[in-house]
Amino acid sequence: MRFGISLLIVAAFIITSCNPRLAGGLRKHDLHKDIEMVTTKGTIVLRLSDSTPLHRDNFLALVKKGYYDSVLFHRVIRKFMIQAGDPNSKRPAAGAPLGDGGPAYTIPAEFRASLFHKRGVLAAAREGDDVNPQKASSGSQFYIVQGKVFSPAGLDSVEQFRLKGRKIPADQRAVYQSIGGAPHLDQGYTVFGEVIRGMEVVDSIAAVPTSGRPNDRPLEDVRILKMRLINR
Repeated sequence: MRFGISLLIVAAFIITSCNPRLAGGLRKHDLHKDIEMVTTKGTIVLRLSDSTPLHRDNFLALVKKGYYDSVLFHRVIRKFMIQAGDPNSKRPAAGAPLGDGGPAYTIPAEFRASLFHKRGVLAAAREGDDVNPQKASSGSQFYIVQGKVFSPAGLDSVEQFRLKGRKIPADQRAVYQSIGGAPHLDQGYTVFGEVIRGMEVVDSIAAVPTSGRPNDRPLEDVRILKMRLINR
């Protein structure tokens, strides 16, 4: 995944126990809210993971200040994922390359064995290993996995050639064989939430015609109109 984000480590959004107001303009009750994403294709509701607090707090803070309002899904690959979060996509020039924008910080990777790239998960985009060996996440860009269903042999191939021999746990293999996902990204990109309503919207976005490689930009703009915190 491509991005031009400088490798500065974010130190903000640390939870303090003595103050109801947290870093980034958050309050403690914000940590227990879901996110409503209204797009030109419909509405998606996201729930963030408490197991990845750096990513959770950063995303909540950006949503709360309207950072994602009007950004495009600038990269879409059917049966894989839909990607957004580049602030340069709000009013881009025709044909302008997208995918390099974001805040001047990254977020340390928060890989968790229990969080994997099943269909519907929310994960952080990042620069490649050649310039980002720590696998730090972009400060704003994210993707939602549409994925595909895998056969046992297909998962064996992913383990051998994409995961360099690392075995996918049996319970996760069962998920990849039933609802699908993108197992080759596991433990390489931070998963920090999931879609709890609106997967049909994700499927609709993933089905739009695109420019094809390398940019995979939708030929007709698919825009996030607004994102906001909502009560669970």
